[in-house]
Amino acid sequence: MALIEGLNAALTLELPRIVFYCDYFPIYQFVTGRWNPKQRKIEALVDQVTQLREKFTYCIPSLVARNDVKFAFKLAREAIVSQVNRSTDTSAEGSLYETCVICFEEMSIDEIFSVDGCMHRFCYSCMKQHVEVKMLHGMVPKCPHEGCDCELKVDSCSKFLTPKLVEIMKQRKKEASIPVTEKVYCPYPKCSALMSKGEVSEYSRSSAIDVGRSGSRKCIKCNGLFCIDCKVPWHDNMTCFAYKKKYPNPPGEDLKLKTLAQRNMWRQCVKCNHMIELAAGCYHMTCRCGYEFCYTCGAEWKEKKATCSCPLWDDGHIIYDSDEEFDEEFDEDSEDEDYYESDSDDYY
Repeated sequence: MALIEGLNAALTLELPRIVFYCDYFPIYQFVTGRWNPKQRKIEALVDQVTQLREKFTYCIPSLVARNDVKFAFKLAREAIVSQVNRSTDTSAEGSLYETCVICFEEMSIDEIFSVDGCMHRFCYSCMKQHVEVKMLHGMVPKCPHEGCDCELKVDSCSKFLTPKLVEIMKQRKKEASIPVTEKVYCPYPKCSALMSKGEVSEYSRSSAIDVGRSGSRKCIKCNGLFCIDCKVPWHDNMTCFAYKKKYPNPPGEDLKLKTLAQRNMWRQCVKCNHMIELAAGCYHMTCRCGYEFCYTCGAEWKEKKATCSCPLWDDGHIIYDSDEEFDEEFDEDSEDEDYYESDSDDYY
């Protein structure tokens, strides 16, 4: 849409020859005809770009690295911020209005959210979409302003989030607060509560469980006993080795899950064994335990770099087919769903 607006502006200025630069690879592939859009909305936008390009005597796209045009983004954002308007509209009974720097809509200041700490301001609608997308991919939401690392507070975000999304945000913050090596998940399917090793050990001691001599622990949520070493329900009077030898095959429910996973091409994290489904984005996956791997072959990612030669993404997973598809991601119980992130926010 920004490209279409730019092309229309160039036509208004009667510029016959132009080169427009793309720092986003998928858009460059679309406008050059190398990729065919699978979504109707994107196809309509690409067709509109094609029609506008035909009105120029010379109109060529050029692909550039985002780092090479950082200065342009900086100038654009400064121009956007300069357009913020807090003047009084006397025709609207003295109400104050402000332009959201994300959607450019003029909103009543009652619908503008101010981020605690940095005081950057955005409308409730844009903030809600921003927070939803971040949480959908297992990330702790931060201020949308470029380069700002100020984390959003749950209490403040409750102004524009539903109670269910508030609970998901609390879960995301808890996941981020526990180091990867300290994370423990309850093995009982109906619970799956997240705990830290220290937290679960302290709770088990208060419940008169000898945590020093055995691997027995008690879940802080469902009170179910489980083994901290092999991450299964507690096997009384049996070592972990003996338990695995006696029960080499997974339970019936696990077999059904694995069959379903094979049918839907889900992947299982080799570190924590949680099942993962790629909803959208690239094939660089980050499990909720922190383990990073390639969704295609399972190879580990090290220092944000792939150790395999698989393609980074597929066009069909980059952009949602419809708004409803995005909304459905939050229809399931948040405790039973795992959300994962790509290495680049640009793909969402």
